[in-house]
Amino acid sequence: MSGCGAAADEKAASRLRPQVRVNEYKENQNIPYVSLKPIPRTVLEKTVKVHLAAFSLSNDKLDQVKHPKSLLEKNSNDVPLCKKTEIKKTCRGILTPKMEATSSRAESSLQKSSLDVHPESNRGQHQSTSDAVIVSVDVESGQDGDSEEETTSGLDDFSGLSSYEKKRLKNISENANFFASLHLSESAARLREMVKKRQPSESKRKKPRKRENDGTGCRRSMRLLKVDPLGVPLPATPTQLALLADENQPLLPPGPLEMTPENRDDNEELFKGFLQTWEEMSETGSKNTKELFSLKSYQANVSGMVLSEDTVCKVTKGSVLSLALHPSETRTLVAAGAKYGQIGLWDLTQHPKEDGIYVFHPHSQPVSCLYFSPANPAHILSLSYDGTVRCGDFSRAVFEEVYRNESSTFSSFDFLAEDASTVAIGHWNGSVSLVDRRTPGTSYEKLVKLPLQKIRTIHVHPVHRQYFVTAGLRDIHIYDARSLTPRGSQPLTSLTEHTKSVASAYFSPITGNRLVTTCADNNLRIFDSSCVSSQLPLLTTIRHNTNTGRWLTRFRAVWDPKQEDCIIVGSMAHPRRVEIFHETGKWLHSFLGGEYLTSVCSINAMHPTRYILAGGNSSGKIHVFMNSES
Repeated sequence: MSGCGAAADEKAASRLRPQVRVNEYKENQNIPYVSLKPIPRTVLEKTVKVHLAAFSLSNDKLDQVKHPKSLLEKNSNDVPLCKKTEIKKTCRGILTPKMEATSSRAESSLQKSSLDVHPESNRGQHQSTSDAVIVSVDVESGQDGDSEEETTSGLDDFSGLSSYEKKRLKNISENANFFASLHLSESAARLREMVKKRQPSESKRKKPRKRENDGTGCRRSMRLLKVDPLGVPLPATPTQLALLADENQPLLPPGPLEMTPENRDDNEELFKGFLQTWEEMSETGSKNTKELFSLKSYQANVSGMVLSEDTVCKVTKGSVLSLALHPSETRTLVAAGAKYGQIGLWDLTQHPKEDGIYVFHPHSQPVSCLYFSPANPAHILSLSYDGTVRCGDFSRAVFEEVYRNESSTFSSFDFLAEDASTVAIGHWNGSVSLVDRRTPGTSYEKLVKLPLQKIRTIHVHPVHRQYFVTAGLRDIHIYDARSLTPRGSQPLTSLTEHTKSVASAYFSPITGNRLVTTCADNNLRIFDSSCVSSQLPLLTTIRHNTNTGRWLTRFRAVWDPKQEDCIIVGSMAHPRRVEIFHETGKWLHSFLGGEYLTSVCSINAMHPTRYILAGGNSSGKIHVFMNSES
């Protein structure tokens, strides 16, 4: 093999060193097996091609092959092995022209590889033909330009590769030639040039002309723009000022405030007549009946209560948070506490109805609790978040200050004494103040910190007035006012059946034997409070939707003051309504107003002796259901 390829480049041949591995003899074959598998290497500009060709070796030529002693000693079966140098000499006579072009460096690397021929047996040596291998290495440069036919023919001569590998290499070569014939890069370049040259076609549809700024713009509500029909800006109302102001609004000055209506600019004679009417109605008093009607009779009476256009009116300019009905037997007088510190008074006997409405502003923050004094109905007491409790006196046309605490905010109050001389005031932070109004000059206060995080409502037992119930987050506790200490006191009993925040808790109005709670878990619960002990049994659970959301005032189920076994509560159902349930959970009646009741009445109050119901919504509107006789 030394004569083959003396003119090849040594530098190119040094990169290409094909190694030939001769596999061991495989049994159960009649011919010697030789496998030459070249190890592929990645080279630049040079490609190594190994051509395999079969030839026959006669028996007489095999005898001429000399075996080295080292190989004969390793072969225990004395199988004759062909010396690689003799094979090369034998093969020299049939070398192809490409073999002659092989470099000497490639030839020397081939000479280092060993070639072992394992005949199956001596019988196989005497066969007419036997297989041998001619190895040719073709180092071709990328500049030689060998044709595809030579490459394919070279692969066909590569008998050492399997048929799958031959087919795979052939497919790769064919695919590469096919994609090269498509000239894809030239086509892509032509397409890019065509896209650049192509101009976008003009749209046939004419674009609308831009509207000149004529000052009109989109149509918007004049109410939202805060202008009148002529386009003149409206003056800011107290409600708008309260919305724009900070939450920590400054308190109104201490001491009595004059009753000055903010919604009327009429002469003083009309206003004096209005106050005189309220004062006279208070002097007549009311019937204080404690008897209960039969359930059948009660249902018949409430079924006759209707809502009309004359009994619906917007009284305040904010959400109604509290309602109270004057106990008068001859006139229907309603008081409403609003979100922005307003108190609206409405006399339904006036026509038109707007003439009977007067709105005052004795507080700077929401009025969450409102009661007419049980001892003197000419007095109306109001509690606000701003930390003040005031008493409106119609006879003197002033709002007196009952109690003030600028370092705290109030949530609810109730009368500890039946003559309204002492009150229990609940704070949002869980404290309770016991205030005695009989002290001249300033009220006497006893501040008690209770083990509560928050107090929403506070209500006094109607018979045993030393007991009061508080409703907080999920806590409902009953306390004895006589055992309270400034350091704090433990409750007599606690109700733990509630799974979410509690909106209210009220004793039944006549005997106090029942306690109703309103919870955010969509349940109204009625407990047996006939015996205030360590545990109050749960009597009834009424499933009721109480999810009013953040924009509506929360529901507070209250008792009918003249029928203490019936509760009144607003409803989220459609059409809008107010419902009455019996303490057993039985539904009794729904107050429907048709076209006059299209909103949710969250806060409701019943007249103590007459069949009159007032409901307030979150826009300041009052709905009054009443009999035609009333």
